[in-house]
Amino acid sequence: MTDADHGLVHGRLTHWAQARAQVVALEDGNTTLTFAALHAAVCRQAQVLQDRQAPATVFVDDALSTVDQMVAFLAIITSGRCAAVTDPDWPLAVRQSVQRAFAQTPADMAMPTPRTPFYIGFTSGSTGSPKGFRRHHQSWTESLLACQDTFGEDVSRRVMAPGRFSHSLFLFGMILGLWSGAGVVVQERFSAARMMATLQQGETPCLVAVPSQLLLMLALAERRKTPPIDSVRLILISGARWMRDRTVALQALFPKARIVEFYGASETSFIAWMDADASAPAQAVGKPFSNVDIAIRDPQPPLGTGQIFVRSPMLFMDYVGPNPDHTAAVRDGDWLSVRDMGYIDAQGYLCLLGRENRMVVTQGKNLFPEEIEAVLLADPRIAHASVQGVTDALRGQQVVAILQFKDAANTLTAQNVAALCREHLEAYKVPKRLWVCDHWPLTTSGKTDHAALAKALQNPSCLRPLL
Repeated sequence: MTDADHGLVHGRLTHWAQARAQVVALEDGNTTLTFAALHAAVCRQAQVLQDRQAPATVFVDDALSTVDQMVAFLAIITSGRCAAVTDPDWPLAVRQSVQRAFAQTPADMAMPTPRTPFYIGFTSGSTGSPKGFRRHHQSWTESLLACQDTFGEDVSRRVMAPGRFSHSLFLFGMILGLWSGAGVVVQERFSAARMMATLQQGETPCLVAVPSQLLLMLALAERRKTPPIDSVRLILISGARWMRDRTVALQALFPKARIVEFYGASETSFIAWMDADASAPAQAVGKPFSNVDIAIRDPQPPLGTGQIFVRSPMLFMDYVGPNPDHTAAVRDGDWLSVRDMGYIDAQGYLCLLGRENRMVVTQGKNLFPEEIEAVLLADPRIAHASVQGVTDALRGQQVVAILQFKDAANTLTAQNVAALCREHLEAYKVPKRLWVCDHWPLTTSGKTDHAALAKALQNPSCLRPLL
């Protein structure tokens, strides 16, 4: 491989097509592609894009299977173009708005370089509408190298990435398996049973997952009394906070696995990582990756809390799409902040408190809803939680919480929930009012739509008080 190949996300595919031609590169339980077959399919589709003079940005058809989406994605970037990856659940109006935002700009026919844009993903903006972020090749090849440098040979083994192609975590996991030459297993639709069955086969030592997937698999394993699975060596967790009290159970199911959680963002890629230690401070998200510098700007006592800024070679290029919100991230030279707030503790761990725009000021003190939500969600009876600040003449803002329970026949009372919060939180952080929402609103990326719930509080006809 040439140095240029190392700097491109797809750059190793030709090498693996020759060196590991008959090794399975990509499979979903129905379709299997070797590295040779994958490379041939990618080259064919890339040539079609060249022949029809496709524009600079090409949308991956999200109606395709995950395997076919990966082939299309690799073909687009192999042709020197930028692949836009959309969510199949978008309403038609949202889809049309996003597609209109990308004019039919002719492609630059020069050979792609590490700084050529290759990927546009979408995450939920502050309004709930998709926010496009654009990346160049180097930002992800540096992420792949950082992963390899940090986790060694365990990350260079066959990977399972059982999530949607439109979720950048799972897309990265898929690319990781192809880039390392070990191959990747994907799922067309998530199934905890199929995920566990694949891992039990003993041929997929690396798992990339979000916490909800692991919790579903643990519940299934407990019901089935599944014996330990010794073949898994590395579990990478991101996408949301991991419930560390479940680490013991996860380790019992995968006794030889290193369980790692990492913190990052669509705009930053990796920032920090740590082994999933049940005894670690609740706010800790880890120490920086070797190629990342972290700075806390304008730190305030008593903990030194401030805005988290990051410097690394893995940062994104810019926001794109309809009405991009360029204020969502702050750039200062080589430094970038996505407006997360936190501090560095005495052990050197980055501690994440929450997003600046969600901060609540009550009784003259700042609090971050994410901390309270984590306490609420640690109770297995609570499915979703959103903590909000509502105007209060006495306190400035009053802390309230909106909950959805896992069981419609919930027996938790407001008194129970308050006691749970008092056990773990200072008094001013305990919600003063509790509401129940039976139809939980989600953003296009599947996360809680806190903005919609804030609006619901203004006219809470769709909410009911928890007594």
